[in-house]
Amino acid sequence: MGKPLPLELRRRVVAYVDEGHGHREAARHFRVSPRFVNNLINLRRQTGSLEARRQGHVGGGKLEPHAEFVRLRLAETGELTLDELCVELEVRGVS
Repeated sequence: MGKPLPLELRRRVVAYVDEGHGHREAARHFRVSPRFVNNLINLRRQTGSLEARRQGHVGGGKLEPHAEFVRLRLAETGELTLDELCVELEVRGVS
């Protein structure tokens, strides 16, 4: 995932659209995608802000509930291959 575009650019794009220019025209002018402009206008409408939304998953991943198990297995064996870990997690019901 890439980094969000700077807040200053976001402000300038929205100001340009607010002046009466179209979304595609703003995209060409600022060399961004039309989808970015559309999403930016929708973001402002929904949240009132131009700050980028948080990227990535909230609350960890699929293995978060099993993190302690993985740590214990690594402590017991000293090393653990990914294949071995996958087999052990599958036995625990993680797919």
